[in-house]
Amino acid sequence: MIDLPFFDEGHRALQVRLDALPSRFDAIATRGEAGEVDEAGREAVRECAAAGLSRLLVSPEFGGDGLDLRSLCLAREAVASASGLADAVFAVQGLGSYPIALSGNRDLAARYLPSIAAGDAIAAFALTEEAAGSDVSAIATRAVRDGNDYVLDGSKVFISNAPIASFFTVFARTSDGPTRSLSAFVVDADTPGVSLVRRQQITAPHPIGELRFSGCRVPEQNRLGEEGDGMRLALGALDFFRTSVGAAACGFAARALRESIARASSRTQFGSRLADYQLTQAALADMATELDAARLLVYRAAWVKDSGAERITREAATAKLYATEAAQRIVDRAVQIHGGLGVERGSVVERLYREVRASRIYEGTSEIQRLVIARKLLDSSGG
Repeated sequence: MIDLPFFDEGHRALQVRLDALPSRFDAIATRGEAGEVDEAGREAVRECAAAGLSRLLVSPEFGGDGLDLRSLCLAREAVASASGLADAVFAVQGLGSYPIALSGNRDLAARYLPSIAAGDAIAAFALTEEAAGSDVSAIATRAVRDGNDYVLDGSKVFISNAPIASFFTVFARTSDGPTRSLSAFVVDADTPGVSLVRRQQITAPHPIGELRFSGCRVPEQNRLGEEGDGMRLALGALDFFRTSVGAAACGFAARALRESIARASSRTQFGSRLADYQLTQAALADMATELDAARLLVYRAAWVKDSGAERITREAATAKLYATEAAQRIVDRAVQIHGGLGVERGSVVERLYREVRASRIYEGTSEIQRLVIARKLLDSSGG
């Protein structure tokens, strides 16, 4: 059990629940690796709902337990340690639905959020485009007003949950000009004009794909907030969930460390256990130290947000940057400790090696996080 000064009794009780979860998330990982990606994704949603985790994504007003970031981070760390696929699907459930709550649109919240809490719907966050990854202001998808509707045209790529989603939170340009020209809409997956162009294959199994909107008509009531609120809603959602990416990275790293301790304790070379060699001990010590440091940064950022901070831009960027980079190093050391087994397809650490890599890219690359941190430092110093 993780025990940090940022936790209260509720978080410690949640950890007891998480520790008692059966190995069903391990089974989801196995199913995804076997090629049953969409089925594994839907199963992940069901299992997260059955375990009460989906309620962490929604406020009590709409059937959830509240948006407590420390609880979300604990949940993501636990799920990621068993299955990167399950963690990613769960996280995008939150990322895709959070802008609805953030917008203050109570009608849409009442329509969509209870089904997220219950695991009856699957959300997706449709932001990224081929020419608009880190540079969100380059979004080209357009939403043109036509009477009481908007007509959406454009494409989105690397959209997690795209093949299995019930609805998409879509960001589109409603006028030319600066970033305030972006608006956000909730679009049901079965809306005419929405199509899954292709499933995208990435290093670790995940339901992800390219979407196209062709003359897709969306009622005005499905707009989140006012016209021009899209950038605020996108950055607000990313600011909240970015910290939890660091938590998922800690989950990968913690599993890698456990697997490495077990391997070093059981593997014999030259008449001694790997654990008896000082170089192995040094590697394990470095792995544990980096994991401790990553957790402190992640749960500090979450604590700041839960304590009432409106934005945690620098804290979240610091947590995501360090935790994901550290997790990559920890998993790499785990592969080295496992030797040939570490690169054998199907071993746990080989799967972790593929799963952890994307965490340094999605929801803001490590390079972008460094820029965010530096700008905040310069702004605070008047530089």
